[in-house]
Amino acid sequence: VPAYFVVLDELPLTTNGKIDRRALPAPDMTRSEVGYVAPRTPSEEIMAGIWAEILHLDKVGIHDDFFALGGHSLLATQLMSRIQSALQVALPLRALFEAASISALMLKVAEADTRVSAPPIWPVDRDAPLPLSFAQTRLWFLDQYESRRELYNIPAAVRLTGQLKVDALARTLNEIVRRHEALRTSFAMVGDAPVQVIAPASPLALEIVDLGGLPAVEREAQARVHLQDEANKPFDLATGPLIRFSLIRLADNEHVLLLTIHHIVSDGWSMGIVVREVAALYQAFMQGLPSPLSELPIQYVDFAHWQRQWLSGDVLEQQLGYWKRQLADSTSLLMLPTDRPRPSLLTHNGAMLPFAVPAALVSDLQALGRQTQSTLFMTLSAAFNVLLARYSGQSDICIGTPIANRNRTEIEPLIGFFVNTLVLRTEVNLSLGFTELLKQVRTNTLDAYAHQDVPFEQLVEALQPERHASYTPLFQVMLVLQNAPMDELALPGLAMKLLDSEGATAKFDITLNLTEAQDGLQGGFEYSTDLFEASTIERMAGHFMNLLQAIVADPGRAVGELPMLGEAEREQLLYAFNPVAQVQPGTQLPGLGAPCIHQRFEHWVRQT
Repeated sequence: VPAYFVVLDELPLTTNGKIDRRALPAPDMTRSEVGYVAPRTPSEEIMAGIWAEILHLDKVGIHDDFFALGGHSLLATQLMSRIQSALQVALPLRALFEAASISALMLKVAEADTRVSAPPIWPVDRDAPLPLSFAQTRLWFLDQYESRRELYNIPAAVRLTGQLKVDALARTLNEIVRRHEALRTSFAMVGDAPVQVIAPASPLALEIVDLGGLPAVEREAQARVHLQDEANKPFDLATGPLIRFSLIRLADNEHVLLLTIHHIVSDGWSMGIVVREVAALYQAFMQGLPSPLSELPIQYVDFAHWQRQWLSGDVLEQQLGYWKRQLADSTSLLMLPTDRPRPSLLTHNGAMLPFAVPAALVSDLQALGRQTQSTLFMTLSAAFNVLLARYSGQSDICIGTPIANRNRTEIEPLIGFFVNTLVLRTEVNLSLGFTELLKQVRTNTLDAYAHQDVPFEQLVEALQPERHASYTPLFQVMLVLQNAPMDELALPGLAMKLLDSEGATAKFDITLNLTEAQDGLQGGFEYSTDLFEASTIERMAGHFMNLLQAIVADPGRAVGELPMLGEAEREQLLYAFNPVAQVQPGTQLPGLGAPCIHQRFEHWVRQT
């Protein structure tokens, strides 16, 4: 009996009149084997509505699997905060991984503690000193001593082709600045501590750089120079503003919008908010309509005050206790083989090597992860740990990863610096299969998510790791899988293309940045050029791709035996760099018969 049935109006045929099997649609395997079952109770209806909203689906059945429907860790975090608000229950993120359908999760809800643990966030008095959040405090401190202050710029450049309404664009950008106090914030010292200072809303000029009179080739070259200069121009945290925008005019219907924001008031999720609000506001303003966006009930400074009040005492100690146990006696430095000695001081000189994972391989990795209720990030993290363990010869691997830290519904629409950094520690036993390693990574990742509120800077302060000016504490390699909400930017009458940033820096030894897209994973290896040649990172990227393919082909095989070398590299190592290997076992050497290894070696010594 077939596992799936697909109803078609007609069967696709080849030119010879036979069934075209390649044109047959794949079955929809996102539904459970039970099929769609509607919610049966009011609580299930509420839950199904939340799932449909988060997953952007018309409806969700009570037996449908969250992760099979496209869910991942970030969406799971949003889901749990929505459930907390709607049903007034506090569920850990782990509950969804253990009960990935509505019917199973409702059993967890019935058993859950109905006391919501954290208090709500309320607006604070703007006349009182406004403290920084923990993350802002660390970034402010780094800015005081960092020679390359542009490191924490977040630049974006968008090419706009078509009839641009410049006045509507300028009004749009300024309305976003008005709406979000974070974009009007600077930082001043009051006594012995920095505080946030919110400037009143006033229009910022949209600088226009007109290159339309230059020849086409020179015009594009000058635009690239301006883009790079803009990305590398530092901000002054004391004076602000910490956002700037400019418009390069290439022709009447060709422009490039440059937008740069300091990380202390923004993050990756925030850029998604900017995209959504630009789309809504520009369309309204070009038609002479008022803003369609409602006012924000709270702002970033309200979160910062709430965080300082809530994350203290027993709450902080409980979360810190986990990290102290988890990272006790962890390796301070990942000893990857480098092309050059590590400099005595971090310079952040870096480069980026593009890297992509095709959609078919991503699909195989997701299917493998579902066998252990693991997300794509967990599967990639486990594979990345294998790569690092085999490169370094170490089994105790610590990597960093950012987490959006938007685990409350009221902070989801805010622009601000919420992102946190987690340290994921894995013990890589090369004799175990990948599936076993993935189970460990899944457990450790879920535990880290459950204790994500501890800011990285407080973690470093509490653990007091051995500090060196030549490398970052706790980890030197980062893995990033970008899946924060990011709508496609579309404006009326304009074709738009996001341009690559011209900046070349590296905050860590290596950072693997990946973004989910329709054609697979797109991204690159950001690496320190003080340590690595481009050719070394190219080989590493090739090894990682080969490793991913080997994992999906044989996930039960010992991870230390999974092939990483490509055929060309294998031939080069075995033969071009090792001529003795050209003598195969059983070859009859003169006077030796079938030689032993030492006899083959002696023979080649005499020959060479």
